Amino acid sequence: GGFGAALQRAVEGAVEAGHAADAGGVRALTGGGGVAEAVLAVSRAELALQTAVAVRDRVVSAYQDVMRMPI
Repeated sequence: GGFGAALQRAVEGAVEAGHAADAGGVRALTGGGGVAEAVLAVSRAELALQTAVAVRDRVVSAYQDVMRMPI
């Protein structure tokens, strides 16, 4: 795989981190897990989301640069 496959894996990882954060929060609220575990899962999800947004911004910027190029 090329860039598309790497991007797909990154997005899937971000989605999985979000699901893990949700599950950790539910466990913490129901008494099945610790607060530290939930905070760590939410932090990982936040970092994954920030990374995905940064990559998206760079891709959009590159696309705009290409579209501005004279033919």
